[in-house]
Amino acid sequence: MQPSDDVLRDIHRRMVRIRIFEQEAGKLMEAGKIPGALHLYVGEEAVAAGVMVHLSDADQITSTHRGHGHLIAKGGEFHKMFAEIFGRVDGYCKGKGGSMHISDMQIGMLGANGIVGAGPPIAVGAAFTNKFKKSGNVAVSFFGDGASNEGSVHEAANMAALYKLPIVFICENNGYGEYTPQAHHQAIVDVADRARGYGMPGVVVDGMDAVAVYEAAGEAIKRARAGEGPTLLECKTYRFFDHVGVRGMGLSYRSDDELAKWQQRDPITLFEATLIEQNIVSAEEAKVVHDKVEAEVQAGIEFAEASPMPDPAALLDDVYK
Repeated sequence: MQPSDDVLRDIHRRMVRIRIFEQEAGKLMEAGKIPGALHLYVGEEAVAAGVMVHLSDADQITSTHRGHGHLIAKGGEFHKMFAEIFGRVDGYCKGKGGSMHISDMQIGMLGANGIVGAGPPIAVGAAFTNKFKKSGNVAVSFFGDGASNEGSVHEAANMAALYKLPIVFICENNGYGEYTPQAHHQAIVDVADRARGYGMPGVVVDGMDAVAVYEAAGEAIKRARAGEGPTLLECKTYRFFDHVGVRGMGLSYRSDDELAKWQQRDPITLFEATLIEQNIVSAEEAKVVHDKVEAEVQAGIEFAEASPMPDPAALLDDVYK
């Protein structure tokens, strides 16, 4: 499934939107302007962008604790996102969800989730509804290599395959379950190998290559829409920042050399170089995209800072009704 020039430019824009949002959010957290922890998506942008360009607002996704990138790639708005992570009333969840529980049902974002492995069962429910209603919509569930060990993920995959549900499971394998290297929490190298046990295809793709993700995700989503059931797509990727925030908790769990090696494969840098080489965009046009997104991000921050704090009297609103 070869992408058109317009699709390539679209993927590029989504990736840049994620990168700049996350970089600025990280600075705000480390400056103490945002309460709580942020799990940033820098380095993994090719996965969300390469997948989401295939989806409409009617298609659903479930996300993870590292969910900003998924929402942005699905069409999330900066001002509502910043307001939410600032804990303000104009946020997506009126400031009550925070970074790890942002959702937007209008664009099919069923929620980020602070519980590891909680997304796949929710996505299976959405996929079952899609099949029952014959809507033609697809659900996509993102989770990490660490979450792939959770019982909830296995149960969801088993049910999805049994009923041939229109769903794609996407394992964003960044090599670490929090601070634990994959080799220390799994006896396998490829999470996609587990797909055979469920009765679905398992595909491994370079998660630093946006076009590779686009092509593999396109085939899996096409298969799901055609009623042929789920696919487990494993995207080998890497997070440039620590598990939490930019500098993390000062834990020495990976080397500087390892980080530098992966940063040489920065998905945005590589993708832009390809687009320029193929005359799809010029260097000046790429810079314009960055500049426009930077301006949007700064406007979003200003909006969030001006948004009021929630009224304590509204604490239980939208919770039990």
